[in-house]
Amino acid sequence: MSHDVHGARFFSPNETFVTFHHPGIAYVLERKVFDRAITEMAATAGAEVVVKARATGVTTADDGTVNGVVFRHSGRDYTCKTKTVIAADGVESQVARWAGIDTTHRLRDVGICAQYLISNIDIGTDYCDFYFGREIAPRGYVWVFPKGDDIANVGVGIGGAISGKGGKLAIDYLNEFVKRKFPKGKILGLVCGAVPVAESLPQLVGDGILIVGDAAHHSDPMSGGGIANAMYSGKFAAEAAVEGIRTGDVSEKVLAAYTKRWNSEFGKHFKNICRIRDGIIKFSDDTLDKYTETLSKIPSEQITMAKIFQTLLRHQPSLLLELRHLILAGWI
Repeated sequence: MSHDVHGARFFSPNETFVTFHHPGIAYVLERKVFDRAITEMAATAGAEVVVKARATGVTTADDGTVNGVVFRHSGRDYTCKTKTVIAADGVESQVARWAGIDTTHRLRDVGICAQYLISNIDIGTDYCDFYFGREIAPRGYVWVFPKGDDIANVGVGIGGAISGKGGKLAIDYLNEFVKRKFPKGKILGLVCGAVPVAESLPQLVGDGILIVGDAAHHSDPMSGGGIANAMYSGKFAAEAAVEGIRTGDVSEKVLAAYTKRWNSEFGKHFKNICRIRDGIIKFSDDTLDKYTETLSKIPSEQITMAKIFQTLLRHQPSLLLELRHLILAGWI
């Protein structure tokens, strides 16, 4: 853990903000330390860890079942025979593609992201901040996640179909924001990448293979957050793989227990989140400012998702038609 936070603040384009105050609700992780801790736990449990290795292909049995991975390590090629393969290689997984599973995205279903680690900045440390607006982050948002008294992750995600339009990339939107908000900040690091922001990959398993995390499109469709979802999908996939190995049957039919469990516990949620997101994306900056101004008058401890949607529906009744399926399902 890098820092604990007690809620979030959401800023409209004119920087009016709404505060969700929930003490101890979340943590900002030190990702490198977190990943290393997970790796250590796996090694302690008996996993063999190979560092600085790059997968270059998979092997298959005569019936097409995936039964191994080819990888390059220290300038040499190796083949590791397996009973199952779990593809956890991120957005548009190549491992799954080598097994014949299509993992491509539509541009509208991807967020293009850039993030700085910045020190020497004046920020509040109690909340994660989110900034919205078509000028600062079209089809996305800017985030400021505190990691200490004067240091934070500051990043932006924009819609994949927006990236490059007008000659502007995610890094350009990030630089504009940082120059305006943190002109004296010191940039210590930069990461860039793509994040799935759609429903789950339709095919999560094949004969001898399971797909998890970003590779399975399991990042949250609204926020793009992926750690928790990846851990759940990894757990579900591992349990299905273990059962297949135990029974000696790792066919797609047997491994589909993972798909069934994911869809049961997260599938409906993902569909609903996508519908809400698509509705919110249609709002103009003026509309976001108006709604945020109204919500900002509600005490932070009383702010809930239900309160937000009640306010939106009161000021824009036409949303009732767009969100009717969620209301009927009791989701709002």
